[in-house]
Amino acid sequence: MNQIGPMNKHVLITGGTGYIGSHTVVDLIERGYTPIILDNFENSNPTVLDAIHKITGTIPFFYKGDCRDLAIYHTIFKAHKVEYVIHFAAYKSVNESVLSPIKYFDNNLISLIKLLEAMQENGVKNIIFSSSCTVYGDPTESTVTEETPLKIASSPYGTTKKIGEEILTSVCHHQKAIRAIFLRYFNPVGAHPSALIGESPIGIPNNLFPFVSQTLTGKREKLLVFGNDYNTPDGTCVRDFVHVVDLAKAHVAAIDHFNTAPDFEYEIFNIGTGIGTSILEVIQGFEKVTEKKINWEFAPRRDGDIQEIFANVDKALKFLNWKPYYTVQDAIKHSWNWEKGQHKA
Repeated sequence: MNQIGPMNKHVLITGGTGYIGSHTVVDLIERGYTPIILDNFENSNPTVLDAIHKITGTIPFFYKGDCRDLAIYHTIFKAHKVEYVIHFAAYKSVNESVLSPIKYFDNNLISLIKLLEAMQENGVKNIIFSSSCTVYGDPTESTVTEETPLKIASSPYGTTKKIGEEILTSVCHHQKAIRAIFLRYFNPVGAHPSALIGESPIGIPNNLFPFVSQTLTGKREKLLVFGNDYNTPDGTCVRDFVHVVDLAKAHVAAIDHFNTAPDFEYEIFNIGTGIGTSILEVIQGFEKVTEKKINWEFAPRRDGDIQEIFANVDKALKFLNWKPYYTVQDAIKHSWNWEKGQHKA
């Protein structure tokens, strides 16, 4: 099977067997790029590599290692002519970060610093940084643009993303040898339409969609909805849910931007839909798609959660020629198809 894409442009993907990473690997292969995956399977499963092979007919290069290990980067950069790096590898649970902030600072920031050190020493110039809408904190306006002032992050996870952006901004400005694109994700959901890859959290899910799906299959006894007294139409938090396949395509669009845009130090793009959906609306959507009732109840508000936020994505449309294709209902359908397959397995 193929291991070299026809364009022969090599892309290192840290955390490439993870949820967003695996979908991005698929899209890169389909666009003719050659992905090199670095992961340690702490939050993913080796079977993802087989699934990528089934979807694309291609066996991606893979290295098992910790993204805080400088030596593994040197090994990869010496073995492959890497032109782009997509840095996904990070812990990502808001709730867990509130309970274990030092764990998040160590993993999320040291991995980025070691990666940048290796890029600099090996002459690798372009990095796409997996950022988050959490850098906006609890914004004054629900709809945020890339120019919305950043506030104190509402969780240690958000702080790591904010500091990560600050590290990259400084490196790109002063070093000049590295340039970056920050993609500020909103809420990634859904699964690949093939149902061969999707969100498969280790242990108890921290994200809404897999918890709903696992409650429907009986793997989880009950779904807790944290807070019913927010100033929103139904009292629950409102989020901008973006399909993971659309999110993956934004990374390939960002690589195209490196190739076509005038030279720049760094660029920032929101990646969402611009549409807010409440927690109760998601529950109702799952019940409609599955024709099943979900066992759920309200619980007290949770530390680190904000009331509502969604993206203005005009900049991504204008400069990346990117816009979301799938709806929340599509994401619910694909998530359920993925979960049913996991349940059978």
